[in-house]
Amino acid sequence: MKEQNLPHDHGHNNEELIRKHLPGEAEIAGVSEAMKQLGDPSRLRIFWLLCHCEECVLNIAAIVNMTSPAVSHHLRILKSSGLIVSRREGKEMYYRTADTELAQMLHHMIEKLGKITCPEEYI
Repeated sequence: MKEQNLPHDHGHNNEELIRKHLPGEAEIAGVSEAMKQLGDPSRLRIFWLLCHCEECVLNIAAIVNMTSPAVSHHLRILKSSGLIVSRREGKEMYYRTADTELAQMLHHMIEKLGKITCPEEYI
């Protein structure tokens, strides 16, 4: 696509620099999808919880005061977006935050924006 001049000149003279560093739609799609998934308060709480521990559905449901089917629904969405991973031990499935840069950055962003302290900071 041909670059066009900006309609208004505000005297910044950094149009070329901005265009050079502006992420493309494909580059930002994963971040957009992850943020969309975390837009639900229940999923955000579950994600934050799993940033600090690995848990099964029943324990997650008890901690966040939700039904197991509701928690399972949110876990499916978080897992499909790549923010959490699971492992099976016998009949039990355990969930935790994915070991990715995106998941770690989102964890830190949630804590900074919400002024939430990690449990490890109390130990």
